[in-house]
Amino acid sequence: MAVVSGGTTLIDNGALDAGVSTGSLILLSTQTASASASLEFSMDSTYDSYVFKYINMHPATDAAYLEFQGSTNNGSSYGVTITSTFFEAYHNEADTATTLSYAGYGDLAQSTSFQTIIAGIGNDADQSCVGTLQIFNPSSNTFVKHFLARGSRYSHDDYASEQNLSGYFNTTSPITNLKFQFSSGNIDDGIIKMYGVK
Repeated sequence: MAVVSGGTTLIDNGALDAGVSTGSLILLSTQTASASASLEFSMDSTYDSYVFKYINMHPATDAAYLEFQGSTNNGSSYGVTITSTFFEAYHNEADTATTLSYAGYGDLAQSTSFQTIIAGIGNDADQSCVGTLQIFNPSSNTFVKHFLARGSRYSHDDYASEQNLSGYFNTTSPITNLKFQFSSGNIDDGIIKMYGVK
């Protein structure tokens, strides 16, 4: 056995010790929406980071925003204080409008509202959004809980858009649950997968 920089141990054949994080994603849960008001997931201290993949999230209501919020009481209530920032790039089908800009409509400042992940998704039969949300060390009793999200949408007004979010839950209490919903109407269709990062 050998020890390398930072105290990481290697077993005799050069492989990492089993206790060392490898960054592998472990699928923990898959939920499929069908005219669902929301989808909820629970987290614990098993993993230092959780990744959520949202796939073809299709709103029942046109121009709805995909949102999330956290709970510190096992899902009894949602409304943890969030501070965040949001920016986007877009290009329309007519090739008449493009931008890369800060998007103030998507951020929060010490708010307990639901946090926008993707804004303005269309509800035509072929419209949806996809992306990834990662939350770091949600079970910490010491630090705020940082998150990052990146996604793509087919908008209600025929734009391709990449939207990016970062922020934190401003609490030192563990975040036990996350809830996903649209700003109005049901989640008509879509899949969210939750992974633990090993």
